[in-house]
Amino acid sequence: MGYIPSHSLLPGVLARDARSIARLLTRAESGVDEARAALDEAYARAGRAHVVGITGVPGSGKSTLVAKLVADIRRGGRTVAIVAIDPSSPFSGGAILGDRIRMADVAGDPGVFVRSMATRGALGGLARGTLEAVDVLDAAGFDVVMIETVGVGQDEVDIARAAHTTVVVSAPGLGDDIQAIKAGILEIADVHVVSKCDRPEADRTIADLKNMLSLELATAHRAGWRPPVLPVSAVQDTGVGALREAIDRHREALAADGTLPARRREIAQRRLLRAGEDILRERFAREGGQRMAALLDGLVARRVSPRAAARALIEDMATGGEG
Repeated sequence: MGYIPSHSLLPGVLARDARSIARLLTRAESGVDEARAALDEAYARAGRAHVVGITGVPGSGKSTLVAKLVADIRRGGRTVAIVAIDPSSPFSGGAILGDRIRMADVAGDPGVFVRSMATRGALGGLARGTLEAVDVLDAAGFDVVMIETVGVGQDEVDIARAAHTTVVVSAPGLGDDIQAIKAGILEIADVHVVSKCDRPEADRTIADLKNMLSLELATAHRAGWRPPVLPVSAVQDTGVGALREAIDRHREALAADGTLPARRREIAQRRLLRAGEDILRERFAREGGQRMAALLDGLVARRVSPRAAARALIEDMATGGEG
């Protein structure tokens, strides 16, 4: 079969055809211009799914927890899509696909779609095309779309600008009390999970998180919602139902206190700024040419600051290099 135009994939996406979805996601991740109109149409048709971000330090058991959580959600009849952000392979630049292996138990369910995406050096724990992938899966009619981030610590705050509900997973014995303060986890978490709660150190981690939250330094801006701290053991399958209930309660709270539209607006603002940055970066690389080389000489010699040089480059491209 030859190349199928992206706009021809949309009917299959809207019918939740796995092959059509996968092809359009590949084009979103690659950033091909030909897919732009189809992705814009997917964005226009999205907006119904509950977007849940799952993040935390490496080794906290996020993928195993996500698989158990998805199974619990499916028992209630809702459909789920997962965008699992993998570290890039150092050899191919592609996703290592470890998350798909760990989610094998749910990947065969027709009501579940799993997609791994490589970071390819992107910062913030998200991959290029992550949010457009969410648009496609949302437009396909999945009730819940989960983003499991790569787990890189301080850069994880980007997930809070992409999801309606952010779940932060900590594990006992990993120094998560210090990590939480460093990474701003108290500020971004809507729900805290302490995984591997069968371990003896878990009680201390739970107590530390609750003590920090009791200071209310991170919860003042959340109106009536107070992030819960939930002990969970994915291996023993305990606490997963409570996590699903907390996620649902948070969505209900966002709707009840009127903050859901504000959160959607924050996400839209972040996407607008990120899209602008991407467009400028691509144009710099494509059109900078000799002008950029001259500005770099000035930067190296410290005759001009980086901000002033960037402004000069933007102005030069806006006037077509005249003057």
